[in-house]
Amino acid sequence: MQAFAYSKPASLADAAYAAKGANAKLVAGGQSLLGAMKLGLAAPEALIDLADLADLKGITVSGGFVKIGAMTTHAEVAASAEVAKAIPALADLAGNIGDRQVRNRGTIGGSLANNDPAACYPAAVLGLGATVHTNTRSIAADDFFKGLYETALAEGEIITAVSFPVPDKAGWQKFKQPASRFSIVGVFVSKGAQGVRVAVTGAGAGVFRAKDLESRLAGNWAAAALAGATVSADGLNSDLHGSAEYRAALIPVLAGRAVSAS
Repeated sequence: MQAFAYSKPASLADAAYAAKGANAKLVAGGQSLLGAMKLGLAAPEALIDLADLADLKGITVSGGFVKIGAMTTHAEVAASAEVAKAIPALADLAGNIGDRQVRNRGTIGGSLANNDPAACYPAAVLGLGATVHTNTRSIAADDFFKGLYETALAEGEIITAVSFPVPDKAGWQKFKQPASRFSIVGVFVSKGAQGVRVAVTGAGAGVFRAKDLESRLAGNWAAAALAGATVSADGLNSDLHGSAEYRAALIPVLAGRAVSAS
Protein backbone atom coordinates (compact mmCIF):
# COMPACT_ATOMS: atom_id res chain seq x y z
CA MET A 1 0.00 0.00 0.00
CA GLN A 2 1.47 3.36 -1.02
CA ALA A 3 1.71 6.44 1.19
CA PHE A 4 -1.30 8.76 1.30
CA ALA A 5 -2.49 11.87 3.11
CA TYR A 6 -5.27 11.49 5.68
CA SER A 7 -7.78 14.01 6.98
CA LYS A 8 -10.88 13.87 9.17
CA PRO A 9 -13.06 16.92 8.37
CA ALA A 10 -15.30 18.39 11.04
CA SER A 11 -17.94 19.62 8.60
CA LEU A 12 -19.63 18.46 5.41
CA ALA A 13 -18.43 21.58 3.59
CA ASP A 14 -14.81 20.83 4.51
CA ALA A 15 -15.20 17.22 3.39
CA ALA A 16 -16.67 18.26 0.04
CA TYR A 17 -13.84 20.75 -0.51
CA ALA A 18 -11.18 18.14 0.31
CA ALA A 19 -12.86 15.53 -1.92
CA LYS A 20 -12.29 17.75 -4.97
CA GLY A 21 -8.56 17.38 -4.57
CA ALA A 22 -6.47 15.39 -7.04
CA ASN A 23 -7.00 11.65 -6.62
CA ALA A 24 -8.74 11.93 -3.26
CA LYS A 25 -11.16 9.31 -1.94
CA LEU A 26 -13.87 9.52 0.70
CA VAL A 27 -13.85 6.91 3.46
CA ALA A 28 -17.23 5.93 4.90
CA GLY A 29 -16.90 2.41 6.32
CA GLY A 30 -13.80 1.61 4.29
CA GLN A 31 -14.79 -2.02 3.80
CA SER A 32 -14.31 -1.90 0.03
CA LEU A 33 -11.78 0.89 -0.48
CA LEU A 34 -9.17 -0.28 2.03
CA GLY A 35 -9.28 -3.81 0.68
CA ALA A 36 -8.77 -2.49 -2.84
CA MET A 37 -5.83 -0.41 -1.65
CA LYS A 38 -4.19 -3.42 -0.01
CA LEU A 39 -4.48 -5.33 -3.28
CA GLY A 40 -3.04 -2.43 -5.27
CA LEU A 41 -6.31 -1.92 -7.14
CA ALA A 42 -6.72 1.62 -5.81
CA ALA A 43 -4.00 4.14 -4.98
CA PRO A 44 -5.53 7.43 -3.81
CA GLU A 45 -3.20 10.23 -2.82
CA ALA A 46 -5.53 11.35 -0.03
CA LEU A 47 -8.24 9.81 2.16
CA ILE A 48 -11.02 11.95 3.64
CA ASP A 49 -12.59 10.18 6.63
CA LEU A 50 -16.28 11.04 7.20
CA ALA A 51 -16.49 9.35 10.61
CA ASP A 52 -16.82 12.61 12.60
CA LEU A 53 -19.79 13.96 10.62
CA ALA A 54 -22.61 13.25 13.07
CA ASP A 55 -25.17 14.88 10.77
CA LEU A 56 -24.71 11.98 8.35
CA LYS A 57 -25.79 9.38 10.91
CA GLY A 58 -29.17 8.25 12.20
CA ILE A 59 -32.59 6.94 11.19
CA THR A 60 -35.94 8.76 11.12
CA VAL A 61 -39.38 7.53 10.09
CA SER A 62 -41.88 10.24 9.16
CA GLY A 63 -44.48 11.07 6.52
CA GLY A 64 -44.37 7.64 4.94
CA PHE A 65 -40.58 7.59 4.51
CA VAL A 66 -37.67 5.93 6.24
CA LYS A 67 -34.68 8.27 6.02
CA ILE A 68 -31.26 6.81 6.79
CA GLY A 69 -28.12 8.90 7.17
CA ALA A 70 -25.29 7.96 4.86
CA MET A 71 -22.90 7.08 7.70
CA THR A 72 -25.38 4.76 9.40
CA THR A 73 -23.93 1.25 9.56
CA HIS A 74 -25.60 -1.88 8.26
CA ALA A 75 -25.78 -3.20 11.83
CA GLU A 76 -27.64 -0.07 12.98
CA VAL A 77 -30.19 -0.42 10.19
CA ALA A 78 -30.67 -4.12 10.98
CA ALA A 79 -31.16 -3.41 14.69
CA SER A 80 -33.58 -0.50 14.22
CA ALA A 81 -37.07 -1.30 15.51
CA GLU A 82 -38.41 1.57 13.39
CA VAL A 83 -36.98 0.13 10.18
CA ALA A 84 -38.16 -3.37 11.09
CA LYS A 85 -41.69 -2.06 11.60
CA ALA A 86 -41.85 0.17 8.51
CA ILE A 87 -39.91 -1.94 5.97
CA PRO A 88 -39.07 -5.38 7.42
CA ALA A 89 -37.38 -6.47 4.18
CA LEU A 90 -34.90 -3.59 4.44
CA ALA A 91 -33.92 -4.57 7.99
CA ASP A 92 -33.55 -8.18 6.84
CA LEU A 93 -31.32 -7.13 3.94
CA ALA A 94 -29.06 -5.04 6.19
CA GLY A 95 -28.78 -7.83 8.75
CA ASN A 96 -27.44 -10.27 6.18
CA ILE A 97 -24.78 -8.13 4.53
CA GLY A 98 -21.32 -9.68 4.85
CA ASP A 99 -20.22 -10.69 8.34
CA ARG A 100 -20.33 -8.91 11.71
CA GLN A 101 -17.22 -6.85 11.01
CA VAL A 102 -18.61 -5.62 7.69
CA ARG A 103 -22.02 -4.86 9.21
CA ASN A 104 -20.50 -2.89 12.08
CA ARG A 105 -18.13 -0.86 9.90
CA GLY A 106 -19.82 -0.67 6.51
CA THR A 107 -22.29 2.15 5.83
CA ILE A 108 -25.22 2.60 3.48
CA GLY A 109 -23.64 5.68 1.88
CA GLY A 110 -20.36 3.91 1.28
CA SER A 111 -22.10 0.93 -0.27
CA LEU A 112 -24.12 3.07 -2.67
CA ALA A 113 -21.20 5.29 -3.67
CA ASN A 114 -19.08 2.21 -4.39
CA ASN A 115 -21.94 0.50 -6.31
CA ASP A 116 -20.44 -2.98 -6.32
CA PRO A 117 -22.40 -5.03 -8.89
CA ALA A 118 -23.13 -7.71 -6.27
CA ALA A 119 -23.88 -5.44 -3.31
CA CYS A 120 -27.22 -5.72 -1.50
CA TYR A 121 -28.17 -2.10 -0.78
CA PRO A 122 -28.47 -1.03 -4.44
CA ALA A 123 -31.26 -3.60 -4.85
CA ALA A 124 -33.19 -2.10 -1.93
CA VAL A 125 -32.71 1.46 -3.19
CA LEU A 126 -33.81 0.62 -6.73
CA GLY A 127 -36.43 -1.89 -5.62
CA LEU A 128 -38.14 0.61 -3.33
CA GLY A 129 -37.73 3.63 -5.61
CA ALA A 130 -35.71 5.46 -2.98
CA THR A 131 -34.12 8.90 -3.28
CA VAL A 132 -30.41 9.45 -2.70
CA HIS A 133 -29.68 12.83 -1.09
CA THR A 134 -26.29 14.49 -1.48
CA ASN A 135 -24.71 17.74 -0.32
CA THR A 136 -25.92 19.39 -3.54
CA ARG A 137 -29.10 17.64 -4.75
CA SER A 138 -31.49 14.68 -4.57
CA ILE A 139 -31.23 11.82 -7.08
CA ALA A 140 -33.98 9.31 -7.88
CA ALA A 141 -32.91 5.67 -7.68
CA ASP A 142 -33.63 5.12 -11.38
CA ASP A 143 -31.12 7.88 -12.22
CA PHE A 144 -28.45 7.04 -9.64
CA PHE A 145 -26.95 3.73 -10.79
CA LYS A 146 -25.07 4.03 -14.07
CA GLY A 147 -23.15 0.76 -14.48
CA LEU A 148 -20.18 -1.17 -13.14
CA TYR A 149 -18.97 0.76 -10.06
CA GLU A 150 -20.43 3.89 -11.65
CA THR A 151 -23.04 6.28 -10.23
CA ALA A 152 -24.46 9.71 -10.99
CA LEU A 153 -22.27 11.29 -8.28
CA ALA A 154 -20.11 14.15 -9.46
CA GLU A 155 -16.57 14.87 -8.28
CA GLY A 156 -16.67 16.01 -4.65
CA GLU A 157 -20.37 15.15 -4.26
CA ILE A 158 -21.16 13.36 -1.00
CA ILE A 159 -24.17 11.19 -0.17
CA THR A 160 -25.83 12.53 2.97
CA ALA A 161 -28.91 10.30 3.35
CA VAL A 162 -31.32 7.96 1.59
CA SER A 163 -35.12 8.24 1.78
CA PHE A 164 -37.11 5.04 1.30
CA PRO A 165 -40.87 5.28 0.71
CA VAL A 166 -42.72 2.83 2.97
CA PRO A 167 -44.33 0.25 0.64
CA ASP A 168 -47.48 -1.79 1.06
CA LYS A 169 -45.44 -4.95 0.48
CA ALA A 170 -41.74 -5.67 0.13
CA GLY A 171 -39.50 -8.74 0.12
CA TRP A 172 -35.84 -9.64 -0.30
CA GLN A 173 -34.10 -12.87 -1.25
CA LYS A 174 -30.40 -13.46 -1.82
CA PHE A 175 -28.54 -16.46 -3.20
CA LYS A 176 -25.14 -15.68 -1.76
CA GLN A 177 -21.57 -16.61 -2.49
CA PRO A 178 -20.72 -18.40 0.80
CA ALA A 179 -17.22 -16.96 1.28
CA SER A 180 -17.79 -13.28 0.49
CA ARG A 181 -21.56 -13.32 1.17
CA PHE A 182 -22.08 -11.05 -1.80
CA SER A 183 -25.08 -11.84 -4.00
CA ILE A 184 -24.63 -14.33 -6.81
CA VAL A 185 -28.17 -13.13 -7.42
CA GLY A 186 -30.29 -10.99 -5.10
CA VAL A 187 -33.84 -9.79 -5.78
CA PHE A 188 -35.77 -7.05 -3.98
CA VAL A 189 -39.50 -6.67 -4.74
CA SER A 190 -41.96 -4.02 -3.62
CA LYS A 191 -45.54 -2.88 -4.19
CA GLY A 192 -46.63 0.61 -3.23
CA ALA A 193 -47.37 4.12 -4.42
CA GLN A 194 -44.75 3.78 -7.18
CA GLY A 195 -46.31 0.57 -8.43
CA VAL A 196 -44.51 -2.76 -8.53
CA ARG A 197 -40.72 -2.78 -8.65
CA VAL A 198 -38.33 -5.72 -8.99
CA ALA A 199 -34.62 -4.96 -8.63
CA VAL A 200 -31.85 -7.48 -9.28
CA THR A 201 -28.26 -7.38 -8.02
CA GLY A 202 -25.35 -9.76 -8.57
CA ALA A 203 -26.53 -10.95 -11.96
CA GLY A 204 -25.18 -8.21 -14.22
CA ALA A 205 -22.73 -5.33 -14.43
CA GLY A 206 -24.90 -3.42 -11.97
CA VAL A 207 -28.29 -3.43 -10.32
CA PHE A 208 -31.23 -3.39 -12.73
CA ARG A 209 -35.02 -3.67 -12.83
CA ALA A 210 -36.72 -6.79 -14.21
CA LYS A 211 -39.56 -5.10 -16.08
CA ASP A 212 -41.27 -8.29 -17.31
CA LEU A 213 -41.50 -9.62 -13.77
CA GLU A 214 -42.88 -6.26 -12.64
CA SER A 215 -45.63 -6.48 -15.26
CA ARG A 216 -46.62 -9.95 -14.13
CA LEU A 217 -46.74 -8.96 -10.46
CA ALA A 218 -48.66 -5.78 -11.20
CA GLY A 219 -51.54 -7.94 -12.32
CA ASN A 220 -51.25 -10.42 -9.45
CA TRP A 221 -49.01 -9.91 -6.44
CA ALA A 222 -48.33 -13.61 -5.88
CA ALA A 223 -45.47 -16.02 -6.55
CA ALA A 224 -47.80 -17.93 -8.85
CA ALA A 225 -47.82 -14.95 -11.22
CA LEU A 226 -44.17 -15.70 -12.00
CA ALA A 227 -44.74 -19.32 -12.94
CA GLY A 228 -43.10 -19.93 -16.29
CA ALA A 229 -41.43 -16.49 -16.32
CA THR A 230 -38.01 -16.32 -17.90
CA VAL A 231 -35.25 -13.71 -17.93
CA SER A 232 -32.80 -13.36 -20.80
CA ALA A 233 -29.21 -14.34 -20.03
CA ASP A 234 -27.86 -11.76 -22.50
CA GLY A 235 -25.46 -9.42 -20.75
CA LEU A 236 -25.52 -11.30 -17.45
CA ASN A 237 -22.38 -12.37 -15.58
CA SER A 238 -20.66 -15.73 -16.07
CA ASP A 239 -17.95 -16.76 -13.62
CA LEU A 240 -16.82 -19.68 -11.47
CA HIS A 241 -19.86 -19.16 -9.22
CA GLY A 242 -22.45 -19.50 -11.98
CA SER A 243 -23.10 -19.02 -15.67
CA ALA A 244 -25.24 -16.27 -17.14
CA GLU A 245 -27.95 -18.86 -17.81
CA TYR A 246 -27.82 -20.02 -14.19
CA ARG A 247 -28.22 -16.48 -12.93
CA ALA A 248 -31.06 -15.83 -15.37
CA ALA A 249 -32.88 -18.91 -14.07
CA LEU A 250 -32.41 -17.80 -10.46
CA ILE A 251 -33.99 -14.36 -10.92
CA PRO A 252 -37.67 -15.35 -11.25
CA VAL A 253 -37.25 -18.06 -8.60
CA LEU A 254 -35.88 -15.59 -6.05
CA ALA A 255 -38.45 -12.98 -7.06
CA GLY A 256 -41.22 -15.46 -6.32
CA ARG A 257 -39.72 -16.28 -2.94
CA ALA A 258 -39.39 -12.58 -2.15
CA VAL A 259 -43.06 -12.01 -2.98
CA SER A 260 -44.05 -14.93 -0.75
CA ALA A 261 -41.97 -13.47 2.08
CA SER A 262 -43.43 -9.97 1.75
